[in-house]
Amino acid sequence: MTEILAVAIGASASLLGVWLGSWFTGRRQDRMWLKEQKLKAAVDFTTAGSQLFEQLRGRREGSDGPGINELAVRLQDGRSALHLLCRSDTAELADDITRQVFHTDPSTSAEVQAATVATVRRFTMKVRREIES
Repeated sequence: MTEILAVAIGASASLLGVWLGSWFTGRRQDRMWLKEQKLKAAVDFTTAGSQLFEQLRGRREGSDGPGINELAVRLQDGRSALHLLCRSDTAELADDITRQVFHTDPSTSAEVQAATVATVRRFTMKVRREIES
């Protein structure tokens, strides 16, 4: 009887170890996936936002790259992904950037343009800290 009890305890401990190992592995993989998705969304958002900002303020012209409408769609897609994946304060900074970029034109003052660039820098630092944590 004690032999059966010892085998049962050993088997139960083994099953518990396997279950805990797979649970921890799954959680780690989920965290890694989320980090990758946040990074991809942030890169897509900032790339589209920077290109759109340059086009709207009249610094980049020509037909060698994506047009304003395509960039606006990519910017909005990135912003939507950030809203789904990131904390609310990070998503709010993405909203601020989007508003500032869409209000940019060739007559926008240098101070307003500098404020937009500063907001992008704050967003980049914030999303970097969020991904690292």
